[in-house]
Amino acid sequence: MSPIDLAALAIFVLCWIGYEPLRRSLAKTRGGNINLDMYPVREAWMRQFLARDNRIMDVNLLGHLLNSASFFASTNLLVIAAAAGVLFGGEAMRSNLQDLEFASSASDWLIELKVGVVIITLSRGLLDFVWAIRQLNYAMALLGAAPDAADKDKHEAFVAAASDVLHPSFSAFNTGVRAYYFALAAAAWLISPWAMVLGVLATVAILLRRQMHSQAARGIRAARDLCMKD
Repeated sequence: MSPIDLAALAIFVLCWIGYEPLRRSLAKTRGGNINLDMYPVREAWMRQFLARDNRIMDVNLLGHLLNSASFFASTNLLVIAAAAGVLFGGEAMRSNLQDLEFASSASDWLIELKVGVVIITLSRGLLDFVWAIRQLNYAMALLGAAPDAADKDKHEAFVAAASDVLHPSFSAFNTGVRAYYFALAAAAWLISPWAMVLGVLATVAILLRRQMHSQAARGIRAARDLCMKD
């Protein structure tokens, strides 16, 4: 492996592992972060849920989220299978990949490594989706066991308990979606190590901008402030 390839791989791993700590650090110093701003919004949702006598809408909303996580997990598995087909497809498959005009020339073991990085990235995302699905199933059970609207003395304790399940489930879902971004950056390694570096830096920049400076981030920040005033 050339020094440039090694450096590109190191930058990818560093950005992939370090993105979450970087996002949290920037949220503390600069403020504004969709993932963290959603915490009080979900807690407000649980309070509104407990105040309602008819809770069908809330169960449907959570069921929709569960279906979305299942869809992403299924799609992720298909992409992993396709990438694994290239990795284990034998010499002919690797030769066809090398013959692509945009792909840089490389030895067989380096091509296998490049595809393997894509598979590992997607596999991590799949595990996150699976964990999100399990936790959302737990959350569905919690909604079914929620106290009645009249049992106000139990509401805050239930909000805290439900939040302990909902927050990590959405965090796992977000991490799974993020794996798609980094998998695309890893796939750029097939073009060249410089393309991989550019791809991973662009991925981090896009994710941070959407988390902190997008229109959705501003809207959620405003909703967070309203929820915290209550």
